[in-house]
Amino acid sequence: MIAGEEEKVENKQVIFKGYIDGVPKETDMELKLTKIELKLPTQAQGTSALLVKNLYLSCDPYMRGRMRDFHGSYIAPFVLEGFGVSKVIFSDNPNFKAGDFISGFTGWEEYSFIHKTDQLRKIQPDHQIPLSFHLGLLGMPGFTAYAGFYEVCSPSKGEYVFVSAASGAVGQLVGQLAKLHGCYVVGSAGSKEKVDLLKNKLGFDEAFNYKEELDLDAALKRYFPQGIDIYFDNVGGDMLDAALLNMRIHGRIALCGMVSQNSLSNPQGIHNLYNLITKRVRMQGFLQSDYLHLYPRFLEHVSSYYKQGKIFYVEDMNEGLESAPAALVGLFYGKNVGKQVIRVAHE
Repeated sequence: MIAGEEEKVENKQVIFKGYIDGVPKETDMELKLTKIELKLPTQAQGTSALLVKNLYLSCDPYMRGRMRDFHGSYIAPFVLEGFGVSKVIFSDNPNFKAGDFISGFTGWEEYSFIHKTDQLRKIQPDHQIPLSFHLGLLGMPGFTAYAGFYEVCSPSKGEYVFVSAASGAVGQLVGQLAKLHGCYVVGSAGSKEKVDLLKNKLGFDEAFNYKEELDLDAALKRYFPQGIDIYFDNVGGDMLDAALLNMRIHGRIALCGMVSQNSLSNPQGIHNLYNLITKRVRMQGFLQSDYLHLYPRFLEHVSSYYKQGKIFYVEDMNEGLESAPAALVGLFYGKNVGKQVIRVAHE
């Protein structure tokens, strides 16, 4: 593009106002309309950047952690960031060219400059798999499920598996991978609609609404009279405490998330840890980034499963960047059914 001919376009952005306590509110964020030149900024020697048009943005519970003040410091309002699927507009990076579709960390806005390009992934478009699935099934949540189940849980055929937040972005895939592995699988969720989804669409052996259970220990004993071999924990808190009472000898607990605790200033304690000793249970926290060397294998396996109809993936799509604050807040009230995604622009 010739100097002086750069086009300025509107760039709608979601701005986070400042650090918060408690559950995020829509008023903690605001929509701002700015202008952006469709050109790359001047780069320091040896660096590169992309200008991208964001197509889909991912809403994930971990984003709450980025809203917490760890140092008692003031911050100026800033554009929220998260995983997205984008189309490259301009690039001075030889690994990416205009027109490429990519997934990776981007801004909650219509157009973004991306300077950290080392962890971006180029997407090979496939008419059998929606682009947005690279934020869920084939993205960070899907890979979290895959690495957590196979690497952390070390499953064996015939084992008893419990998944909390089982209809969410991670849990729904964990349950289906466990079924494909020959396990007995029970999931918990927060509504009748989600329980029906787990049992009738996703193939779980059983599922229950934790909000209807007065005694979670009794509920788990009802669904797992023989005990639990693997607990894939997405919520922490009371559910983790109850699961500890019901683990079998040499059971495994994968600590993936603690959505029940994310917004608490003083997270609740766990009372039943002694069971880790008496039952020789291994409990391990993990991040999907620990296992990035497995991503090509994951992509091959899960893409194949999906194309063969062996797994089903549920997506909750909101339209327009203006819907993003409500969608993010809704995660902490269980309003989403499946992976929460924002469509910013059409492909």
